[in-house]
Amino acid sequence: MTTDEGEHTVSATAKTTAADGRIYLDKRSPAAYQALVKTADAVRTTAAEAGLDRILVELVNLRVSQLNGCAYCLDVHTRAALRAGETTRRLGVLPAWRDTELFTARERAALALAEATTHPADALAQERAYDEARQALDDAEISAVIWVAITINAFNRVSILSKHPVRETSAV
Repeated sequence: MTTDEGEHTVSATAKTTAADGRIYLDKRSPAAYQALVKTADAVRTTAAEAGLDRILVELVNLRVSQLNGCAYCLDVHTRAALRAGETTRRLGVLPAWRDTELFTARERAALALAEATTHPADALAQERAYDEARQALDDAEISAVIWVAITINAFNRVSILSKHPVRETSAV
């Protein structure tokens, strides 16, 4: 699970199942989950070293989470994007990013790569996304965006399959 800051935590004393009997994968297999957390930490460092700003990273996290239907990660990363300075207007149109001029060429390239990473079976979309990325991003940025998308895809699956709940919070 991720905290509001995008950090991933596991409580040693947490229940390993939900009320409906669903296994919380992060709690039941903490060593495996911590390995994923360490990967996320390395990817966060890679993204920063490549020069990706926090808003772009959160846009990738959000778009992938939208495609996967992960309510928990959408909640976490919407709040993280807002804290990073993203606007509610852009967040509201993110599902239709191709149909607006609100996103930069770099962001559009990153979003296309994120979608291609999430749905790799679409080879044509993958090629188009990669070609577009080559026009707007350097190799380090392309690699970092793909790693961000791979990592959030993994966290989406953990949260979806664990049915991590979205709880009411007053914090942004």
